[in-house]
Amino acid sequence: MLFRLVRQILQATVYDVAIESPLEAAPRISQKLNNNIRLKREDLQPVFSFKLRGAYNRISQLPKEQLERGVITASAGNHAQGVALSGAKLGIPAIIVMPQTTPDIKVQAVKRLGGQVVLHGDAFDAANKYAQQRAQEEGLTFIPPYDDELVIAGQGTIANEIHRQWREVDYIFVAVGGGGLISGIAAYFGEVAPHVKVVGVEYDESACLKAALAANERVVLPQVGLFADGTAVAQIGALPFDILRMDKSDGSGKIIEPEIITVNTDEICAAIKDTYDETRSIVEPSGAMALAAIKKFVAETGIQGKNMVSIVCGANMNFDRLRYIAERTELGEHREAIYAVTIPEEKGSFLNFCRALQGRNITEFNYRCNDEHSAQVFVGISLKGGQAERKEIFESLKANYDVDDLSDDEVAKLHIRYLIGGHANINNERLFRVEFPERPGALLTFLERLGPNHNITLFHYRNHGAAEGRVLVGLQATDADEQPDVLIETLEKITYPYEEISQNLGYKRFLK
Repeated sequence: MLFRLVRQILQATVYDVAIESPLEAAPRISQKLNNNIRLKREDLQPVFSFKLRGAYNRISQLPKEQLERGVITASAGNHAQGVALSGAKLGIPAIIVMPQTTPDIKVQAVKRLGGQVVLHGDAFDAANKYAQQRAQEEGLTFIPPYDDELVIAGQGTIANEIHRQWREVDYIFVAVGGGGLISGIAAYFGEVAPHVKVVGVEYDESACLKAALAANERVVLPQVGLFADGTAVAQIGALPFDILRMDKSDGSGKIIEPEIITVNTDEICAAIKDTYDETRSIVEPSGAMALAAIKKFVAETGIQGKNMVSIVCGANMNFDRLRYIAERTELGEHREAIYAVTIPEEKGSFLNFCRALQGRNITEFNYRCNDEHSAQVFVGISLKGGQAERKEIFESLKANYDVDDLSDDEVAKLHIRYLIGGHANINNERLFRVEFPERPGALLTFLERLGPNHNITLFHYRNHGAAEGRVLVGLQATDADEQPDVLIETLEKITYPYEEISQNLGYKRFLK
């Protein structure tokens, strides 16, 4: 099968619409990491992502009678734009079914490219089911985003370009969603240049390939994080998974699985900034994942002098997300640490605290009196020495204060730092993180489904320009030990993804 897929890659028709993207040197990043890094600029494609390749390759090879009837797909992202432009190029109807929750900027982008947008359902699954139903009923051809051999072959043309552009490459880092991109690249290099190491990169809140490899079968993640929305897939594609587990050894019969590196929000944000500093281009979170993994790989292994490619797979991002990304970059680059510290409630305590920091730069200081004897401080401190300095500061403060390091606490970074104001001391208060769809009426829907029987004791939300809103909500349970758990049963019926975090450290320190 690999040989057939490589042949399809070489015969792909992508260049009717796509460009051969440049493989640009990244001298600043290379010097910083002591390795030779180059960026494969798929963000420069006409639709600002690689998805155009697979979509056009699949559609352009349809028989004439199927082409004339038209194509349909379901997508709220880059695949939608690829199908829309492919349909316009070939002069055929291209219907794009998008969830009703899709931000208007993405809807308008698809319409501008010639796609016929149909809004259906509150989530991708509903839109996808509807698109496939219409395909069957109306004789349209459904164009899958990754689980298709010709789509994979279209994405695999990137590998052919890299091989021609840089014969000396050692590693290629590839963001993974459904697996179409990495399976096409791995198949090509597995046959043509098996010495090249292809490394998969997943967002740690949607690592479906890593989970599938661990289970030795495809699994469905119960929930996926949407920050890196271009790779927010709950289950790896069936065909990509089969390709990635094929024997690429020398006939020994051993299955060689791709190495997987997971990256978090802060690491991705830092890589977005690195890419901007290098290219003056702003890429989407999924487009920066490969570079984030390179940085992590080099830091963990100490490897030097290798030739590495980061595939910059897309740049479709709402401008209003940049505020959030800029805030998280400092933590992602280990240039800031945040701590919760208890200090005495007395004159001179702030001065003594600053002295304990030995002249380090304080980036944030939130102070709230706890009682007549103590106060809680949420403090951000600028770092020059990265993780080692972060640990050094913690140990230094620990000698004189009750302190906790919150630098890795997602709730503290998203919510607690904006809520510090004192303890509520409410009986039976329980704390939850809830994902709201980013659309008008989402809060009203939540409150109506919650009903009048549950008292809201805390609520915090900030828009981050994403497809979902991260909300922190406190609810007062009637009886903490009631069975069945009526509060949980109510949240289940609301259908918004949620997680109870009543034991969160920052909550206990500053709010409970």
